[in-house]
Amino acid sequence: MKILITNGRVVDPASGRDEPADVTIAAGRITGIYATGRAPADFDPARTIDASGCIVAPGLVDLAARLREPGHEHEGMLESELNAAAAGGVTSLVCPPDTDPTLDEPGLVDMLKFRARKLSLCRLFPLGALTRGLRGEVLTEMAELTESGCVGFSQAEVPIRDTLVLSRALQYAATYGYTVWLRPQDGWLGQGVAASGAVATRLGLSGVPVAAETVALHTIFELMRSTGARVHLCRLSSAAGVELVRRAKAEGLKVTADVSINSLHLTDVDIGYFNSAMRLNPPLRQAADRDALRAGLADGTLDALVSDHTPVDADAKTLPFGEAEPGATGLELLLSLALKWGAETGLPLSAALARVTSAPVAVLGDALGSLAGSAGRLVDGGVADVCVFDPDATWSVQPGELVSQGRHTPFDFSSTGMALPGRVRATVVAGTVAYQARPSQA
Repeated sequence: MKILITNGRVVDPASGRDEPADVTIAAGRITGIYATGRAPADFDPARTIDASGCIVAPGLVDLAARLREPGHEHEGMLESELNAAAAGGVTSLVCPPDTDPTLDEPGLVDMLKFRARKLSLCRLFPLGALTRGLRGEVLTEMAELTESGCVGFSQAEVPIRDTLVLSRALQYAATYGYTVWLRPQDGWLGQGVAASGAVATRLGLSGVPVAAETVALHTIFELMRSTGARVHLCRLSSAAGVELVRRAKAEGLKVTADVSINSLHLTDVDIGYFNSAMRLNPPLRQAADRDALRAGLADGTLDALVSDHTPVDADAKTLPFGEAEPGATGLELLLSLALKWGAETGLPLSAALARVTSAPVAVLGDALGSLAGSAGRLVDGGVADVCVFDPDATWSVQPGELVSQGRHTPFDFSSTGMALPGRVRATVVAGTVAYQARPSQA
């Protein structure tokens, strides 16, 4: 299908482009970016998207989104969650391997990618399990999983307690150039349900100390020094963790890191009176930690902002705080919360967008194959993954109106009273319109 996106302001953080322009798309590729009204006269679009008053940006790239299929279809179906991605302007996402069964066999990865391709709603990049069944004992066949399309290897939320196994995993990954994705959390110290501090003590909740993150980081960095492995750290949560990552990067270790929208905007005080919507992994920490995360994302210590999308069904959330399943929906909130952070930090629009477009692509690097040169960018001849959004629109999160099957979010307007900036008007994935807002949403 030929598509013309006209009258918009094209913002491409990777190239620095920021100007009024029209974008032409054909055969799944961007065929040109022209001054407004200057598209070739012989370009005959089958569909025209009027982007008046809107930003035309690269499609968002989310490095952390659970789709809940296979195994947890009661919490989220592949189709519902990829539709949520499209509604949020997300055109590529990385999913962790903690499905049921675990993504530790090539056949399971092949099936998941095939189903996602059939839906044509969002590009899916799975992480393979680092160890079989995520049990932390026997390494998976990383080469076979890579051939099936895995972009890296992860333990999801399950720490490897045996450091000898972790060392061997990093050594093997370094040998073949694979990236290991780890959430730094000590397997023993990290067993609480809320961040250690005054709030957890007052509420009588078991605490997760900052040391749970820093002890794990020290271990990971020591093993990186001895193996030369490349590691991506998932969802940093503390000021101390940000500082350790800053030092590791200055040292030259091959490390990247991300932070979730939850930790970037909320603190443990938001738990309120045992609000289970705030039951998250990693747990919400104090304001000083949140501020350090925001500054670390701004100065590049943290590379990317992620949704940490984890749909949870009502039965698993309507429980006492300590028993509720951790997680929240986030795909439809990623763009707005990136814009909110950027505005509050005083960053240019392109800098805020970079953390959810070109920067995540840089984290993925060569694992993207032929997409590495144009994903997260708007470039002539590049893939036509585009997000059109109205930067001046504001909206409030009403769980019943979310596309995701998971309706629980800590940003529910009834809890926070928070209005969010920016609303997606259209999402194009590989030259196909995956989402377009209804007139009532415009």
